[in-house]
Amino acid sequence: MSTDTTDPDSAAESDVITIYSDYVCPFCYLGRRSLDAYQADRDAELEIYWHPFDLRSGKRNPDGTIDHDADDGKDDAYYEQAKENVRRLQEQYGADEMELDLATEVDSLPAQVVSVAVREAHDYETWLDFDEAVFAALWHAGRDIGAEDVLVDLATDVGVDADFVRDALADEERRSAIREQFREAQQRGITGVPTFVYEGYAARGAVPPEQLRRLVEGE
Repeated sequence: MSTDTTDPDSAAESDVITIYSDYVCPFCYLGRRSLDAYQADRDAELEIYWHPFDLRSGKRNPDGTIDHDADDGKDDAYYEQAKENVRRLQEQYGADEMELDLATEVDSLPAQVVSVAVREAHDYETWLDFDEAVFAALWHAGRDIGAEDVLVDLATDVGVDADFVRDALADEERRSAIREQFREAQQRGITGVPTFVYEGYAARGAVPPEQLRRLVEGE
């Protein structure tokens, strides 16, 4: 655990848990499943303050596109181990609905841009519905969450106007702002996701519900 990763906007809110995550990270999906299991035993639901994180930052070209041939130090053995870890946690958390082990070819940046825009312009429940829909689209259905038409479908299904999504994706200032959020996460010492933060303490990885309980309740 660490005391240097709290989001300044949520640190004082005892009913808010900050989560640093990237939609293309299978462990972020599994970590949310673990959080759901913990929440099921709580009297009051924790509100999620989501902080975007870019797992592809080391492979991005200056224009923001991904160079899939760039060497990020992750070889076949790394990905095989990651797949094994995903399958183990799938079984542990009962996540049989997952259709993918990894999503190495998907760019989550468009989804993150839209998600931040939805959170800023709509109520919490609308954002949460969209956020969960993005995870489900990728990990349940294998849809490309980097595609504009997919994001429009997901957003309109939760009551967000299609033009709002298109405008957000075309807004270069929004993209610059989210890149700044990525840098802020790194400056706060976030090196991997998911990272759960509550009142100055952090739990890293797709930790089990009992560890999230200890994080939040100190037990």
